[in-house]
Amino acid sequence: MLAIYNRGRKLLSRDTGAALVEYGLLVALIAVVCILAITDLGTTIRDKFQEVVNGLT
Repeated sequence: MLAIYNRGRKLLSRDTGAALVEYGLLVALIAVVCILAITDLGTTIRDKFQEVVNGLT
């Protein structure tokens, strides 16, 4: 009976899956920040090009 209890404790004390989930969440957060930054940068670049076009006409 003690062997079964010890085996159950070992299974519940593993945290390798938790670390994997944390890394996944971190990668997802980085991806969201990159997408937002690239979108904002793209809008700024588009506006600057439009200013140049308007200046040439």
